[in-house]
Amino acid sequence: MTEHVDVLIVGAGLSGIGAACRLQERLPGKTYAVLEARDTIGGTWDLFRYPGIRSDSDMFTLGYPFRPWKDPKAIADGPAILSYIRSTASSFGVTEHIRFGHRVTRASWSTPDARWTVSTAHGATFTCRFLYLCSGYYSYDSGHVVDFPGREEFGGEIVHPQHWPDSLDHTDKRVVVIGSGATAVTLVPALASRASHVTMLQRSPSYVVARPGRDALADRLRALLPEKAAHRLVRGKNVVMGTLFFQLMRRLPRRTSLVLRKRVAAQLPASIPVDPHFVPSYDPWDQRLCLVPDADLFRALRSGRADIVTDRIARFTSSGVALESGRALPADVIVTATGLRLVAFGGIALTVDGRDIEPGEQRAYKGTMFGGVPNLAWCVGYTNSSWTLRADLASQYVCRLLAYLDRRGFAFCVPDATSAAGAGRPRPIVDLQSGYIKRAAADLPKQGGRRPWMMRQNYLLDLADMRFNRLADGVLRFGR
Repeated sequence: MTEHVDVLIVGAGLSGIGAACRLQERLPGKTYAVLEARDTIGGTWDLFRYPGIRSDSDMFTLGYPFRPWKDPKAIADGPAILSYIRSTASSFGVTEHIRFGHRVTRASWSTPDARWTVSTAHGATFTCRFLYLCSGYYSYDSGHVVDFPGREEFGGEIVHPQHWPDSLDHTDKRVVVIGSGATAVTLVPALASRASHVTMLQRSPSYVVARPGRDALADRLRALLPEKAAHRLVRGKNVVMGTLFFQLMRRLPRRTSLVLRKRVAAQLPASIPVDPHFVPSYDPWDQRLCLVPDADLFRALRSGRADIVTDRIARFTSSGVALESGRALPADVIVTATGLRLVAFGGIALTVDGRDIEPGEQRAYKGTMFGGVPNLAWCVGYTNSSWTLRADLASQYVCRLLAYLDRRGFAFCVPDATSAAGAGRPRPIVDLQSGYIKRAAADLPKQGGRRPWMMRQNYLLDLADMRFNRLADGVLRFGR
């Protein structure tokens, strides 16, 4: 049997649950279902279970604006975030709309029927008027794996953070964490509490920023104001401050990079110099900054239970890692925090009236829809601030579109692909210089250099655009 709904949401993670809540809030008469490939709610926050996993954004902006974050920690651990997502789904009645174990493999649009036909891996079929992809762009099947020479010779355990085994016991063991990004700086202090020693081995450094795990102003406002009012004030403060800091770093990269290095230097032990370990070769926000709550990474380095090495790997050996400099790092466990693998549209094969849609050839309209693809949106968050800030704007925009279609008697809407030609040179939709972005750039949708084909990294501008600007802008076409 084929099940039909007005809106089909793919993914029951942070974005998908938020989208379902917004749909119920704004359009309570719409029927919908959430298709989830796995057997549980949570997405990334259920999949990743490595030690110390936590948010790299404050929870007042990473959380939902319609459901205040109540935990004392502004930078929260994975289990707390997972509990928040699941309790939100339960409280808003979303859980009963989720179809677990439904991995979407194909979706086909028919203009005469004005509907999508969606197929899953185990043979189920759904039809819908609007398809909303909320599965992000990380591959859940595997992360980026580097085939280091000598890998098969190593006598200990090799682990990728995306598939952390519950059985792994690193107590009193020597651990080498390969990587310099957010995962690595999270793992090192978490592992150092029980390991005999942890070495963070990086080919090149990242910018690292320490900040308190709790928000002092939030604590004061919570004691004085009603819950929702305090949440809105703190959220607004964090949005404004985050936007200002980002703009400052992009406009004054030399000065801000110097400030960041000085702040790091003040927290390092004398045995670990800033250069070369914390002097990146790029400007701030060419790649994401690595957040260190309560300076836990630096405390681990000062304790002597962890250190950092900047070098290149020659090969793995039976007892550890041999470096190009000639140095050897002994190890019982090697953690390859070498990055993620990106995939567009959750790997779903899309067709429009029999025409295959190649993700890498698409141009993103307002960072959400695509030229020539009707009644489909892809939920993608910010790279310079909390993912949910933009994800929630996208969900509100989808609700506006659906309401507009109903009021005007339209069956579908589609961005005019021909207008993208005037938007300037195409660039990756995720506009960072990180390795995992570059590896996938050819296969991801593109953005232009001008609106509405540009994906801005600015919540305040997007807020005005996606919530209040005209929907019939001359680029978005409507049909019956």
